[in-house]
Amino acid sequence: MGGAIVGPIIYFLAREAKGTGVPVVMEAVVIRGGAIRPRVVMVKALVSALTIGSGGSVGREGPIVHIGSALGSALGQMLKVSGERLRTFVGCGAAAGIAATFNAPIAGALFSVEVILGDFGLARFSPIVISSVVATVISRYFLGDFPAFRVPLYRFVHAFELLPYLLLGVAAGLVGRLFIFLLYRCEDLFEASPLPEAVRPALGGLLIGTIALAFPHIYGVGYETINLSLREQVPYLLLLSLVFFKMLATAIAIGSGQSGGIFAPSLFIGAMTGGAVGAVAHSLFPALTATSGAYALVGMGAVVAATTHAPITAIIILFELTGSYTIILPLMVSCITAILISAAINKESVYTLRLARRGLSIRAGLEETVLKTLRVRDVMSDRFQCLPEDMPLEDLVTTALRSPYSYFPLVDDKGLMTGIISHQDLRMAMMYHYEQKALLVAKDVATTEGILTVFPHDDLATVFEMSALKRIDELPVVEPDNPRKVVGMVNHKDVLAAYNRELLRRSVT
Repeated sequence: MGGAIVGPIIYFLAREAKGTGVPVVMEAVVIRGGAIRPRVVMVKALVSALTIGSGGSVGREGPIVHIGSALGSALGQMLKVSGERLRTFVGCGAAAGIAATFNAPIAGALFSVEVILGDFGLARFSPIVISSVVATVISRYFLGDFPAFRVPLYRFVHAFELLPYLLLGVAAGLVGRLFIFLLYRCEDLFEASPLPEAVRPALGGLLIGTIALAFPHIYGVGYETINLSLREQVPYLLLLSLVFFKMLATAIAIGSGQSGGIFAPSLFIGAMTGGAVGAVAHSLFPALTATSGAYALVGMGAVVAATTHAPITAIIILFELTGSYTIILPLMVSCITAILISAAINKESVYTLRLARRGLSIRAGLEETVLKTLRVRDVMSDRFQCLPEDMPLEDLVTTALRSPYSYFPLVDDKGLMTGIISHQDLRMAMMYHYEQKALLVAKDVATTEGILTVFPHDDLATVFEMSALKRIDELPVVEPDNPRKVVGMVNHKDVLAAYNRELLRRSVT
């Protein structure tokens, strides 16, 4: 029923409200300068509450990041701030949301700069910290000051424990990658299904409910089960089972288009993974290791690090969520190991992978990010001059001197490109083959092998990279269906001009 209600609301009011919300915020920062529709605030709050309240296997951090960012964006747009400041407003909203929801001001600020913005600059970090602190103070006034999880007192028993914690990091890295794979695999399957988009969340809810009949622990956010694992009250086989079934249930929820985050499910999966590893370690070396609850706690941070690729946030937020500092060293070892394993398999996190699948990257420099949003068809020129491949060299030089162009595609009698020649090529030909100039034709001195070409749908980052690779100022643009049919030329100067225009647009809008 929850999915049946959520689906139409998202479809008709704000389709960007489905899923975790964090990639949508990151995309807004990368592409739209931080602009998010204000209606997202109410729609995201409503559908997330319905999803979580009806038992959807999702978390609340994704929605609150989306809601907070949308509030920040709406305020920035109302004040008509510049593009750079609007991104900072978005970061402030995200940090405030995390800080208020989890009673974790440090983690809120770090999540915003490490995950959302990828920028620790003082100009952005300072207002983000202030927003995080103010949000936490207000939250504590209404909700009280207490950690999200009640953790028994654990301690680092022996230096030998670093080995099982290292192995836990490896396991968490592999589990984290499997979780990411399942999330996007389920999303692709639902996208490929013939079901209308508004109906898919209902099917997702039905599947999650079916799983919950056998494993009710996967129902909802799952904090109660996490607390049970921290107190070592979950049987070993159930720990292993819940690792997989929680991943599957969350993947179905997000893939079908329901609204919720993956942070809480990552904590859940990490607690089960850590509890299972810890149970084995303690049974083998009872005198040298802590009980499984300590490993469950560390596993929570390790899987979060593996999925989000934000180890600093994972370490700090576990400290703030639990109020426990006693096993910070094992937590650091497991988190760093987990992210190394996860990044070795795929450099993209659960959030950035969605952008990468669309050719965008928040981790790239500003230049690459801007250029990836622009297309060749937007800057290419349809004014160019093709020359026959059998034109005598002397006639070719005369034509080039009179032409306004610097690069000339050579074509055969069917109008298909067989080579390309530039002023530089002609100068070198006249210098070294002057005595044979009467015998040479265009094709003899042109580049005919390994010609670099681009398609109209390619991004300008590709053009920039190819131009820099061969130090070529101009590239032929060819048809996708016929790579020898020239439809235009794209110039390095035009690429730079488009880049500067886009920078100006982002700074004033």
